[in-house]
Order: sequence, then structure tokens, then C-alpha cells
Amino acid sequence: MTTHHPIKPVWTCGGCAGEWPCQTRRRELRAEYDRAPVSLALYLAAQLVVAAQDLAHVPAGHLHYRFLGWTR
Repeated sequence: MTTHHPIKPVWTCGGCAGEWPCQTRRRELRAEYDRAPVSLALYLAAQLVVAAQDLAHVPAGHLHYRFLGWTR
């Protein structure tokens, strides 16, 4: 079980205090969704929508890369 869950509304990692999803959580998510990349993208897109409301001051491009851009 991971400790790298988001701390809302600031969206930092509960495991390492970095931006969520942190590098560790990204590795975990890649492994968890290994054979389901579309499901991973849908999960992260849903998280992005929630985070965009909490992080309205963060540029949209940064949020996109942070939540989805690394999955490619």
C-alpha cells in the first residue's frame, strides 16, 4: 500500500511532500495500470479536473503536464 496519496487542496504528496503525482506515485501508477493506459489517463484526467479547481493559480499547461503529460 502506498503512502503517496495527494494531500488536498494543495495537491502535495503525503509520502514525500513533492507535487502529486510524485515520481514514486507515477511509477506505482504505471505498474498498476500496466495493461490499461486508457484507464490510467481517465483516472488522471479526473484528478486533474479536481486539482484545477483547487489550484486555479497554477498555469493550465503545468497542470496538464503534471497530471497527464508524463503518461506518454
